[in-house]
Amino acid sequence: MHCVMAASAQLCLLACFTLTVGFTLALGPNQDVEFTFLLPAGGTECFYQTTARNHSMEVEYQVIAGSGLDVGFSLISPSGYRLVSDFRRSDGIHTVDPTEDGDYRLCFDNSFSKLSQKMVFFEVIINHQNQDEWVDFAAAESLVEYKLDDIRETLDSVYRRLEKSRQVQTVLRAFEARDRYLLEDNLWRVSFWSCVSLFVMLTVAVTQIYTLRRLFDGPKRVCT
Repeated sequence: MHCVMAASAQLCLLACFTLTVGFTLALGPNQDVEFTFLLPAGGTECFYQTTARNHSMEVEYQVIAGSGLDVGFSLISPSGYRLVSDFRRSDGIHTVDPTEDGDYRLCFDNSFSKLSQKMVFFEVIINHQNQDEWVDFAAAESLVEYKLDDIRETLDSVYRRLEKSRQVQTVLRAFEARDRYLLEDNLWRVSFWSCVSLFVMLTVAVTQIYTLRRLFDGPKRVCT
């Protein structure tokens, strides 16, 4: 019982340490979200992401800590269709293109595990389409000397690279937290079994010494 409470406290501290919620400014409104949470044993948690029509959405999740490092995941569209259904996986990446108007539902399932809670990290990336704004601006400014298409392409390229760098850093932080949990868990196991092995060796040594002494502690006979 004490070990279970200690593990739960360790997961809570690790969750508080790795909790990240990010919002990034782009050429238009941005809804990118990163979140780390504790999924209780035998429970299910759902989150909602609002999108507009004809955008693209990318969902990435990863189990950072917990027995088995696996959860179930489902992605349901605003119209009620189940787009993604993963069962007992440690990570996954899914893309919806184009999106619908409304709220997409992201559900994480841990109902198959009755004893172990899981720490889950997920990230939602919304790619907006802003070409119409540039076209309207170009039509209104008929005497513009700059190549708006080149400017837009350059800005989009810079934005994509910055977003990719941020995503890679976020994923690396999640991997770091997961590896740290595995190392601490393996250290506890190695220490426990080392103590057990040492205890067994000492027990065998004491038993052998006692047996040998019993063999030579018999009554002594004097020859005449």
